This record gives sequence, structure tokens and C-alpha cells, in this order.
Amino acid sequence: MKAWILMLLALSAPVLANEEGGEKDDPNKVSYVALTPPFVGNYALDGSPKLHVYKADVALRVTGAEAQKLVKANEPLIRNQLVALFTQQTIESMSNVDAKEKLRQEALKQTQQVLSQETGKPVVDDLLFNNFIAQ
Repeated sequence: MKAWILMLLALSAPVLANEEGGEKDDPNKVSYVALTPPFVGNYALDGSPKLHVYKADVALRVTGAEAQKLVKANEPLIRNQLVALFTQQTIESMSNVDAKEKLRQEALKQTQQVLSQETGKPVVDDLLFNNFIAQ
């Protein structure tokens, strides 16, 4: 019985210490907001019989808890904008590293535009592709 009590105390000590000395919301703290689930869809629908699909795991880098909340609150609009962008791509723009980097930059630009329209500020510092597959 004593062993159980000691184990519970040992496990709860870090939690209590974190609550007591808890970190205050640092307005300069960088965090990453993953847009889940991953983006999956078709692109380059040019009438060819071959189906082209993509899968993109996207994360947004933000600074501060307020920015994180704004991204979460506007996630449906962000997702809609990115889906529209991805489906407009061609086989060439999805097939090499340079073109994917341009796509990433355009995705960031459009995400910032959506957030600027909704919140009055761009909110997002960067957009990252954690995984990007195009076939």
C-alpha cells in the first residue's frame, strides 16, 4: 500500500510543480499548429484518364497563444483556401523541389491573406509541409 502512495506522489510531483511555478503565456513563444486531418485530394484535372492525387501534412508557425487561438478559430477558412490552391496545381508544380517551395510560399501568402481579412493581421509566421506526396 505504501508503495502505491509513494508512486502516486512521485508521479504527481512534476504536475504540481508545473502548476505552482506554471509558465505564464509568453507572447513571444513560437508554436506550431498542425492542420489535421491531412489534406488529400485530386489535382491537374486536365481531362487525362490518369488520376493525380496529393497528400499534404501542413503545420503553421505562430508566435503567442493569441495567434494560436486565432488560427484554430479560422481553421475552416484556411483549409478551404489551401484545398482550392492545391487542386489548381499542375503536374509540373507538384513534381519537383523548387516548384513545391513556390507552392509552399503561395500557401503561406494565401493563409496570411485569409487571416488578415478575418482578424486584421496575418497571424501566421510560416507554413511548413511536414509531409507532401503527389502522384
